[in-house]
Amino acid sequence: MNYYDDFKGSQLENSYSSNPQYGGAPQEGPKKRHNRGFAVAVALACVVSSSAMGFGGGYLAANLAGNQSAASQPADNTPTGSTVSSAPSSTGGVMSVSQIVSSVSDSVVEIRTEVPQQNFFMQPVTAQAAGSGVIISQDGYIVTNNHVIDGAQKITVRLKDGEETYDATLVGTDPQTDLAVIKIEAENLSAAVMGSSDSLQVGDETVAIGNPLGELGGTVTNGIVSALNREVTIDGETHTLIQTNAAINPGNSGGGLFNDKGELIGIVVAKSSGSGIEGLGFAIPVDKAKTVIEDLIQNGYVTGRGALGVSVIDIQDERSAFMYRVPQLGVYIAGVNESSAAQKAGLKVGDGIVAVGDAEISSSQELKTELEKYSAGETIKLRVLRDGETLPISVTLQENVPESVQQTEEA
Repeated sequence: MNYYDDFKGSQLENSYSSNPQYGGAPQEGPKKRHNRGFAVAVALACVVSSSAMGFGGGYLAANLAGNQSAASQPADNTPTGSTVSSAPSSTGGVMSVSQIVSSVSDSVVEIRTEVPQQNFFMQPVTAQAAGSGVIISQDGYIVTNNHVIDGAQKITVRLKDGEETYDATLVGTDPQTDLAVIKIEAENLSAAVMGSSDSLQVGDETVAIGNPLGELGGTVTNGIVSALNREVTIDGETHTLIQTNAAINPGNSGGGLFNDKGELIGIVVAKSSGSGIEGLGFAIPVDKAKTVIEDLIQNGYVTGRGALGVSVIDIQDERSAFMYRVPQLGVYIAGVNESSAAQKAGLKVGDGIVAVGDAEISSSQELKTELEKYSAGETIKLRVLRDGETLPISVTLQENVPESVQQTEEA
């Protein structure tokens, strides 16, 4: 099954792609930065290529500002000092679908992006992509999916009326949760009211608003909560999502999922597509998104994640093992970052990581999953294969910020 499908140009393409560095994103750095610690992302590259070098060369506070009206618009950055928090329903009671739409539709926006690419002749061209977003503050902060704006050189936001269009700036992005915040220069916007995804029950009514097919902005579909805490693995990232049978289509990504009180309960993130598959849509629970959104607004990245500071390579067959001259299959260090936690602990290129704590490791994805359980400053125990011996090595994880953020701070 395929997930995270959005429209680029007139053709449907998969716009959700893995980054070479975990926790980073290849787009412009955030507009504002605070001098807090480095956000913790796992810096691991896990790409195997026939041309690879040998080891010797190294290889929102108050309901997003306490808004009293709900809307399903794409949202991005939030003003400095503002926060993401819960707020009561504008009506305080259950509404019909038409009432929900009337209450919240102004808060959902269309997002269009321009992404630089190369054509068949390796010439630079610009691809068009489209998605959705949700306004989370009256002064123009909008939340959307990371994969909607990933790699964009230009982001444009169009409001529900279809007449007002704004250029947006990227505030912050988090590939790990597939969330991003952007900002437009506008005032008195209709911002969505944050609900509680933790209080949802299977069977509760849902309303999704977004921009399906990249052309039908403001489209409304409804259904129910089909499942809670559904684990879905997409491009190596495991997400715990709300499942709904409200119709979700390419272009809906980043749009809003609302409850029967008109409160935002999720950010639409994916649909399952394939022959004969319908009625499988997913959304990021808003209670999990709030802290990420706040961090993105305040810092431009998610802080507190532990970083080992290595790139790795998977050796999954005998031919690769022979080529890299390693004694067994598994995950091996291909590069150690300068001044990283790994370098300080004495890890070397060519070391095989056998275990993190008591968890056995056989692939880069398993290593990444285990490292995500730890925070910056924590000390982890690795078992490392080196020169035919298994060695115990303790590493104190560092905080890490995406490369784009580091470049902005150094500028």
